[in-house]
Amino acid sequence: MTRKVSLSILAGSLMLVLAGCGYSPGERAVTGGALGAGAGAGIAAVTGGRPLTGALIGGGAGALGGALTAP
Repeated sequence: MTRKVSLSILAGSLMLVLAGCGYSPGERAVTGGALGAGAGAGIAAVTGGRPLTGALIGGGAGALGGALTAP
């Protein structure tokens, strides 16, 4: 249980750090991908999945979301 809480706090902190980064679509795609990869790996680890798979899915979704949104 403590591990799950620690990973959740770590993922939340990482999201806050990376949330404000990027002005151009390319910068937002990179920071969104990094944020998504970290969140995906953390969620997969907490739920018993494969962190690498979670990172790949989260990174792809984050990069796409970052590239398509406005600053």
